[in-house]
This record gives sequence, structure tokens and C-alpha cells, in this order.
Amino acid sequence: MIVVRFKVTCQPGKTEHALAVFEPVIAPSRALDGVIHFDIARDVADPNSIIAVEVFEDRAALDRQESLPEVAIVMSALPQMVAGPPEATIYEVASSGPHG
Repeated sequence: MIVVRFKVTCQPGKTEHALAVFEPVIAPSRALDGVIHFDIARDVADPNSIIAVEVFEDRAALDRQESLPEVAIVMSALPQMVAGPPEATIYEVASSGPHG
């Protein structure tokens, strides 16, 4: 299993536009084979930051998601909206289970 955490901090005044650009990625990502979870949200502690948490069965599922045309649109639009480089971390998880 692969977990990706992707965070961008937007320039002031551009966060709402960034959220609108990210939104069309959600449904097609969630519909892909091998995508377990795909969530995009605003950071409640920093309203100019957007965080995506993506969980995939394997690298092939991640590659399929990253090849979506909607992802290409987001990646091409980001330089005009962000205050700095995105943060991205990939975690390779050996096992998982319910919490609590």
C-alpha cells in the first residue's frame, strides 16, 4: 500500500481558485481501480494550505491516478497559485487496520 501526502500553500487570495482547480480531480481519482482513498481538504490551521491524502493499493494505481488529464491541469496551474514548492511525501505501508 502507498500513501501520498501532498500539500501546497497558496498565495493570499488564490486559495479558492486553487480549490476549484483541484475539485475535478477527486471523482475520477476515486473511481480508479486500486485507489483506496483520495481526499483533498483545506488545512484548518492555515486557510491558504490545501492537503491531499491519497491511498493506493500499489504503485500501478498511483501511476494511473497521476496520468489523469485532470491531474495534468492541476499541475500546470499550480505555479500561478502557490507561494512555494509543494510538499510531497510517499509512504510505503506494510499493513493497516482500523483504529480504535
